[in-house]
Amino acid sequence: MAKRFKNWKCPEIKEGKLTKYNWLVQNVKGLKLGKLTDIGAFTYINAKNGVVIEDNAQIGSHCSIYSISTIDKKEGKVTIKKNACLGSHSVIMPGVTIGKNSIIGAFSFVNKDIPDNSVAYGVPAKIIKRLKLK
Repeated sequence: MAKRFKNWKCPEIKEGKLTKYNWLVQNVKGLKLGKLTDIGAFTYINAKNGVVIEDNAQIGSHCSIYSISTIDKKEGKVTIKKNACLGSHSVIMPGVTIGKNSIIGAFSFVNKDIPDNSVAYGVPAKIIKRLKLK
């Protein structure tokens, strides 16, 4: 466990208000936040159709996670699995699952599932390589 998480506690999350770490959630009831998560400042999460962020996930600053998109009328639960990392300024669209241990490069637009143990980036994000974990 990282030293910075020795005394980790889930922040107070209020509807449409910045947390003490300066990220915010709309539709708070739809968010399931795992332990030891790290969400960067000015990240926006819309959990109307459910957003699950599993243990040890890291989300960079200025990311957007949408379980609903009014522009293209897509809706669906978003899941960010254990140990996944999202680079700053990335956008995750409705219905997407980011696999465990996967890495999304900064400034990526993710509109389809990313399997476990993958590195993906781009607009739209493409899988660049598979990680070989022990």
